[in-house]
Amino acid sequence: MALDRILIVDDNPDIREVLSVLLSSENYEIEEAENGRAAIKKLFDSKNNFDLIILDIMMPGMNGIEVCSRVREKSQIPILFLTAKSQDNDMIEAYSNGGDDFLVKPFSRTELVLKVKSLIRRRKQYNEPQSKEEGNIKKLSDNVVVDTKKRLVHKGDERINLTDKEFDILQYFMDHKGDIVRNRDLYEDVWGEKYLPSASNTIMVHVLNLRKKLEEDINKPKIIQTVWGKGYRIE
Repeated sequence: MALDRILIVDDNPDIREVLSVLLSSENYEIEEAENGRAAIKKLFDSKNNFDLIILDIMMPGMNGIEVCSRVREKSQIPILFLTAKSQDNDMIEAYSNGGDDFLVKPFSRTELVLKVKSLIRRRKQYNEPQSKEEGNIKKLSDNVVVDTKKRLVHKGDERINLTDKEFDILQYFMDHKGDIVRNRDLYEDVWGEKYLPSASNTIMVHVLNLRKKLEEDINKPKIIQTVWGKGYRIE
């Protein structure tokens, strides 16, 4: 059986080595890139097929945010941002440009492995062959339609590209249609991690990104509604 492949992008060779050793011991095949341009070259090489990118934000030349934006032009591969900074602005920028998750240095082996496994598992679910049953088609509004099996979203005639995490969140809202979804439940069920108060910012950014892609007017959302002081709801 072929091993899942991970591309580690960091300008610090010591960090790359630590990540490579840790993840190789978990039976992942590892490829390394020392900067953003090297990463883009590897990612856009048709011979390469990666299941996850671990991407440092602060790199000289092309930083991690720029790399992520380039990747999202062609691929929805999961991206785990890695950074020594833990400020909300960095997190918001990372998620707004298509990142799936965020890990702050220094990190524990357990936290790293859990995030990696979760992101790769969802990618495999995304790529599984699916049936074409009509029951898989969900209409969220007059012009927004979701195929839950193929994990596709269309707004009118336009296909809307969601990251894996964005689709997971949307799917969770649809699975709880009509119910108020609280931040704690959403985070622990979708991210698979213990909820902390700081996670509310993570959720807020992802919901904002979804609204930008789905709503006609993000200031007056009709699909993903905010229930003030409680959570979110899809009717």
